[in-house]
Amino acid sequence: MRLSRSLASATAAVCLVISLSYEAMPHARVEAPGAAASELFGASCRSRITGSRVTTYCHNPYPRTDGVRLHIECDRWWDLDSDGAEVQAGPAQTVRLTGRCWKEVRSVWVSHRKLAR
Repeated sequence: MRLSRSLASATAAVCLVISLSYEAMPHARVEAPGAAASELFGASCRSRITGSRVTTYCHNPYPRTDGVRLHIECDRWWDLDSDGAEVQAGPAQTVRLTGRCWKEVRSVWVSHRKLAR
């Protein structure tokens, strides 16, 4: 008799855990045909610092053109920081951005801007 009671309580506990974890998991939502989906945008960029030189590759997998700019902050107070010119990364295009400091590089980032289609 004890075996069936412990088996019943264990079964109830497993069912409870399974039902709770199912509710907590995110599920795919099907949008109505007329609903506007959010537009995906933004090239993914990878930067490499070699000494005082910076090379960045940005790939745009989306259909809208992305205007990317390389920004470099130099470590020395007398070394001028630089903001590169905007480069258009079209759909399925990879662009290369380069820049440098006289001495060490403190930080690098890329800014993005949606361009007209």
